[in-house]
Amino acid sequence: MSIYVGELIGTMILIILGAGVCAGQNLKKAYSQNGGWIVITLGWGLAVACGAYAVGSISGAHLNPALTIALASIGQFPWEHVPGYIAAQLIGAFMGATFVWIFYYPHWRETNDAGAKLGVFATGPAIPHTVANLFSEILGTFFLVLGLLAIGANKFAEGLNPFIVGFLIVAIGLSLGGTTGYAINPARDLGPRLAHALLPIHGKGKSNWRYAWIPVVGPIIGAVSGAFFYKWTFTDHSLTGVIALAAFMVIAIVVGMTTKKSIGSKERIASESARS
Repeated sequence: MSIYVGELIGTMILIILGAGVCAGQNLKKAYSQNGGWIVITLGWGLAVACGAYAVGSISGAHLNPALTIALASIGQFPWEHVPGYIAAQLIGAFMGATFVWIFYYPHWRETNDAGAKLGVFATGPAIPHTVANLFSEILGTFFLVLGLLAIGANKFAEGLNPFIVGFLIVAIGLSLGGTTGYAINPARDLGPRLAHALLPIHGKGKSNWRYAWIPVVGPIIGAVSGAFFYKWTFTDHSLTGVIALAAFMVIAIVVGMTTKKSIGSKERIASESARS
């Protein structure tokens, strides 16, 4: 099996099990309906672990374009393999989402909520706010990549690494996933969102493409930042990573405050217009 086929199959497994737990949570007349956030985060963590176990020895089990780009950025993965990996991951994610649609086929008709159907395939913000939503995806993926590199530096009993990574996904979901649904992986969101747009899903609504750039751009920024932070701080043993992180925090605070003032100004103008 080639490394690209490995990435395709591993990502397909990830989405079948991950989007599958979302389908069981969202769709009417599923025995697992309304299982709760803990069920979803545990399901996604085990999905990542299963995908990693399946193809880790073949492709390294990136299963995530943001991780692939981040590893290439710090010299731990050849750039010439990046386009093939990303293509394989997106195709695998699309295929996995398609299998979920087929598996739950009778339940789409029983479910009237179009938003719940989209939630099986793609992420979305609990509170729409571009800056805050983007920051959520950046920070979540920052800790994903930082955690992955840190786990890789430790010695576990042979074969336990994917299982530990699965718990990392659960931890991120429980702590940082409540704002945007923690895509932390462009393929995890974009591939299934494409499937939602193209498949003849009964009663589906729009695919919310206006938001779709955030779970793509945010994870890439966060992954590359996390990789360089690990390299500079843990590998190079310098303060560069800490200084860069502090600078990023300052920028984030300034941007957030500016955005808040801008939104407040627009709300006041709208309120005054309504009164007049």
